[in-house]
Amino acid sequence: MNFKAIIARQREFFQSGATRAPEFRRAQLLKLAELLESHEAKLLAALHADLRKSAHDAYASEIGFVHGEIRYALRHLASWMKPQRRRSPMLGWPASSYIHPQPYGLALIIGAWNYPLQLLLSPLVGAIAAGNCAILKPSEFAPQTAEALEQMIRSGYPEAYLTIIQGERETADMLLREKFDSIFFTGGTATGRDVMAAAARHLTPVTLELGGKCPCIVCHDAPVETTARRIVWGKFMNAGQTCVAPDHVWVDQRIAAELLEEMKKVLAEFYGEHPQQSPDYGRIVNPRHLARLAEYLKQGSIVCGGECDPADLYLAPTILTDVQWTSPVMTEEIFGPVLPVIEFGDIGGVLAKLRDQPKPLALYLFTRDGALQERVLAETQSGGVCINDTILHILGHDLPFGGVGESGMGQYHGRASFDGFSHRRVVMRRPFALDSGSRYPPPGLSFAGFKRLLRFLG
Repeated sequence: MNFKAIIARQREFFQSGATRAPEFRRAQLLKLAELLESHEAKLLAALHADLRKSAHDAYASEIGFVHGEIRYALRHLASWMKPQRRRSPMLGWPASSYIHPQPYGLALIIGAWNYPLQLLLSPLVGAIAAGNCAILKPSEFAPQTAEALEQMIRSGYPEAYLTIIQGERETADMLLREKFDSIFFTGGTATGRDVMAAAARHLTPVTLELGGKCPCIVCHDAPVETTARRIVWGKFMNAGQTCVAPDHVWVDQRIAAELLEEMKKVLAEFYGEHPQQSPDYGRIVNPRHLARLAEYLKQGSIVCGGECDPADLYLAPTILTDVQWTSPVMTEEIFGPVLPVIEFGDIGGVLAKLRDQPKPLALYLFTRDGALQERVLAETQSGGVCINDTILHILGHDLPFGGVGESGMGQYHGRASFDGFSHRRVVMRRPFALDSGSRYPPPGLSFAGFKRLLRFLG
């Protein structure tokens, strides 16, 4: 495929100014909503084929999520586009100053396989709202969804405005050699470094949504039944293949046995005695990832689960205890249905351990103790925090989502998506009148007087 020709056509279309008009942006967002509705059946079938997602799960976490982003953008687009008034420096008086959001131009959006529709189209909502053209690279590990998305996008948009380019890792590498005005990547930390290095060649701004080992801390005062349900739901949805899923659980030793028993009970309630037969439990994306996850089962004591069926890409929801900190299950991002549980006696030791680790995308804390909540917030760093629940903090359109350090940079969802694909351009307007000579050489003040004046003006 001739990437250069596609990029050239998109640059020409962007330079025409068509994408900047509010009416155009609204029309393209409405079209995306219409396309999702008209292609819904094909998309649901593709998501089931790639990841065995049920219709309920696929709609809630993928199609419905994007619909929500579109509706929110349509409601707020006018206010997002409106120039924001700012104070002008006193030296420039009289003047008026504003921040004008300006589209970057041509965006490259590289999606991930675990939520192959949401993680490609949710950033696209922001790119469209901000007035950009875009090239979309879906994950090759979810091929049915990638094909369905390509058919959908090509049926609704001209290639000079939006297009999807499928391919393996080499295709992404080739695209990254080209010059874009903004790059949005969702994936692993190692690949994120490669994306950032490629963007540096053209000084292209990047948004990196990565991952990490999201810890979950359960204190002795947490209600065990509710806590277990919320942890199990957050961990094992999409067969654990969620970037903000609890990676491992720290539990106060006083309630550890009780929590383990309750989580086993909840797993049976959610997925039955044989989760492989449950329509609500997904599959691992491919044999390579399944083999990697199966190795983790050897690195602790299996409390429940552990069954593996390579022919079905199935790994049972599994809880481990007796894990060693140096084992891969505790040093690598799990990204699957394996949950190590570690007991603690002193919360201070847990916080010290977390400070020594890379900053995660999410941190979860279960406790009724308000002072302890504030202590954990003060002594840790993460992309986001959810107290007394899991996952839900990423769903709010008014709540920017993103990582910090090795878990990513930049944010999106709602207004943050618009801002992520916009340059905040400062514009100052001044009349020609009232042109004071005090700012021009030679200075009319002593040095001491000049310093006092600057302190006054500042």
